[in-house]
Amino acid sequence: MRALEKPRAGRSLWRDAGRRFMRNRAAVASLAALILVAGFALLGGLVAPWSNEEIDWSMLGQVADKGAPSLANGHYFGVDQLGRDLYARTVQGTGISLMVGIVGALISVVVGTLYGATAGYFGGRLDGAMMRIVDVLMAIPYMFVLIVFMVVFGRSILMLFIGIGLVSWLEMARIARGQTLALKNREFVEAAVAIGVRPGRIIARHIVPNLAGVVIVYATLLVPSMILYESFISFLGLGVQEPATSWGALIAAGASQMQYGTLWQLLFPLFFFVVTLFAFFFLGDGLRDALDPKDR
Repeated sequence: MRALEKPRAGRSLWRDAGRRFMRNRAAVASLAALILVAGFALLGGLVAPWSNEEIDWSMLGQVADKGAPSLANGHYFGVDQLGRDLYARTVQGTGISLMVGIVGALISVVVGTLYGATAGYFGGRLDGAMMRIVDVLMAIPYMFVLIVFMVVFGRSILMLFIGIGLVSWLEMARIARGQTLALKNREFVEAAVAIGVRPGRIIARHIVPNLAGVVIVYATLLVPSMILYESFISFLGLGVQEPATSWGALIAAGASQMQYGTLWQLLFPLFFFVVTLFAFFFLGDGLRDALDPKDR
């Protein structure tokens, strides 16, 4: 008698998406690049002979002459105009910029998704009032709001997180609201309403989880925008303050020293900045294609 064969498990949506994602070479390479950049931020300081605040007094004021990158003196990326090690400062700047980008995107996604899902589910006058607020806020330039916020409430990393989160959730709210309008008439939502499930529970347990694909894709595209906001604010001197640093602050300092022939001060932070932005964009494209319902 033949042994009963176990039924073959069906392929899940996420497993199929994972297979499609792994076939996208640009997206996989971008994910690998982001892992390397994150590893540099987390572990790069372990091999740094100098701290990010320590001054090499023998290099002070001699950047153009002896401040170039060198393994002999332990300054792998050279030194800045104050004699501080650029490798250690790039490690710190990478960590801060990534943290601002990821935390800012997380705040934006959470606030925007809940706001948009609530407006789309209840509809009617509440939806109209909530989305008019979004329209008014979107009419105000993001960067202007962020600059005013930083000037009024102080220049710190915490205020930078809050400021970026406040101006970045609006587009996510509109996307979540549009998706919710399509989802709230589906059978599983109508069944939940029929058995008396509360609206808040329906939004949390049925609407929001079904927005996961869109939210993940948008979040990966939002992180580079957050990094750009932070870099621009720090470039203007309103973001991360000394002795801490970020990519924007390092790029601003490097650009000011180009006239003295110290190109390496600009080259290294700019390299990490550009690679990270392109990697997030390609990763977002790969996730969008992998989660596209037309390919399922």
